[in-house]
Amino acid sequence: MAPFGGFDDARSSDFSLEIKPPVVNVKEEMKDVVIPRPDNVVVNSVKLPGSGEEVQGKFDYVSRKLLIVVTPTYNRALQAYYLHRLSEVLKLVKSPLLWVVVEMNVASAETADILRKTGVMYRHLVCSKNMTYIKDRGVHQRNVALEHIEHHRLNGIVYFADDDNIYSLELFESIRSINRFGTWPVAMLAQSKSKAILEGPVCNGSQVIGWHTNEKSKQLRRFHVDMSGFAFNSTILWDPKKWHRPTSDPIRQLDNVKEGFQETTFIEQIVEDESQMEAVPPGCSRVLNWHLHLKARGVVYPGGWLLQKNLDAVISTT
Repeated sequence: MAPFGGFDDARSSDFSLEIKPPVVNVKEEMKDVVIPRPDNVVVNSVKLPGSGEEVQGKFDYVSRKLLIVVTPTYNRALQAYYLHRLSEVLKLVKSPLLWVVVEMNVASAETADILRKTGVMYRHLVCSKNMTYIKDRGVHQRNVALEHIEHHRLNGIVYFADDDNIYSLELFESIRSINRFGTWPVAMLAQSKSKAILEGPVCNGSQVIGWHTNEKSKQLRRFHVDMSGFAFNSTILWDPKKWHRPTSDPIRQLDNVKEGFQETTFIEQIVEDESQMEAVPPGCSRVLNWHLHLKARGVVYPGGWLLQKNLDAVISTT
């Protein structure tokens, strides 16, 4: 400090605030430094966060059978509603699942748009069978799907799921356990809509021992099963040697049989008797899907109109 002098008398070096550390020769200083080192040091394995069993659990692969869900559909009122409702169930089913949707004559743009937005893996097929009178369009549509599965040798469990039925999510998870052919009871609303009936197998554990039936006209059927009440291994279609089938003829649904006999004549091509069937679920203790026979009543189109693309319908609420 210079209390009696001006700032001009002071040299800049007298007020330097720079701190200059002493120069250290590292080599010279470290000569005499001894770092103790313990003998027989063993480094244990290092466990990083998110490794080991935690990571393995996230990437565990569970092998599941492919579910091949076949749905015939056609232009009618509430068709879009039915397809959306079924797709919401299929989205919740664990993969892999393939939804085979079959239309008559042409693949409509409306149906294709619905399928693209579902988030479900699908194939959109067309049944182009030219017939003036269609006794049962669903038979020919399902046969198109069966031909597709056979041609491409798709390996999985085939299930015929009409778009207007109601299905439990548990059903789709249960049919993955099927080896050859599985069946279960289906709850059906009677045509009179006054009562519900049960159609399908009577089971003892996983064994089918009898059948539920309440319709006298169908008592002559060999197997009393609804079309949505069974599923089977797809390899039966294209690998007859594996299943010791006596013939290699294509397995198809028949349109020339009496109404109500399509199911039993088709099943007779797959199994010989109840001993080759599996109960789903064991004991057939629960109803997992419903066939309601519901129609879009009161939806009347103007006379003379022919609507080729009518997936949606406006229904008066008055």
